[in-house]
Parts: sequence; structure tokens; C-alpha cells
Amino acid sequence: MTLDKDIAKSRLRLSNPWHLLATGFGSGLSPFIPGTVGSLAAIPFWWLMTFLPLQLYSLLVLVGISVGVYLCHRTAKDMGVHDHGSIVWDEFIGMWITLMAIPALTWQWVAAGFLIFRIFDMWKPWPIRWFDRNVHGGMGIMVDDIIAGVVSAGILYAAGHYWLV
Repeated sequence: MTLDKDIAKSRLRLSNPWHLLATGFGSGLSPFIPGTVGSLAAIPFWWLMTFLPLQLYSLLVLVGISVGVYLCHRTAKDMGVHDHGSIVWDEFIGMWITLMAIPALTWQWVAAGFLIFRIFDMWKPWPIRWFDRNVHGGMGIMVDDIIAGVVSAGILYAAGHYWLV
């Protein structure tokens, strides 16, 4: 079922914890480039996560993926649209995966991670595009951003190894 985007957005209730998380605490409700705004909104949460041991950080990302599959599916179903632009939890996860690989906690590396992730998330080269088109439901909403995050992390890791060695 496809609904007008404004009608679908009107079905969101930020008092519903699934909707609140799926919209990245409301950041996905931006009228302009909600995916980019959601990616930016993920950065302060990432920064707090950097104080955790890597194992706990990784566990939070895995829990975020698991919960995200459900909350994205549930929110999309409530809205009547498969992957509405206001659903940005997948961008949160993609950014957290990307930024796991920055070689130094500097704003330049965070900005590089943000830009690389956004390029891959918007461009969706193969295999990201294949997963985006062929996997459905909550996992379909999440998987392209997970892969974009992994690819972006690999690029950041390689760049850091090349420039900092």
C-alpha cells in the first residue's frame, strides 16, 4: 500500500517509543534531506558510545540492529509506506558502524566518515542497491545502511592506515 507522504507522516506518533526511535528522536521529520539530518543526529549518540569499551560498543550496535529491524518494520507498517524518508534509525546504525573505524577521534575523521557514509547511502552502488531492492520489511529498511556503514568503515580504516602509518 502506498500513501501520500504527508498522510503517512501524519500517522506517526512520537509518543510511541517505536516511532520515536525509528525517526531518530524526531530528526527524520526534517522537511529537507531527513536521511542526512538523521545521520547528523546519530553523531552525539556515537560520541557518547566512544566512552564504552569496544566490545560493549559493538554489542550496542548489534542490539540496535536487532531492535531496528522490528521498529523500522513496525513504524513502516503503521505509516502504510515501506521505507518512508522519516524512518532514519537505519542511518543511526550505519553511522555508528562507519565511525567505529575512524583512526582518531577528531572532527576531521568524523566529517570524513559522515561524508563517505552519506555518499554510499544515497548512491547505493552494487551490492548495496541489490539489497535495497530485494530485501523487504524491517531488514530491508536496515540492510542497505548496514552495508553502506561496513563499506564506509573499510574505506576509513584503509585511509587511516595509509595516512597515519
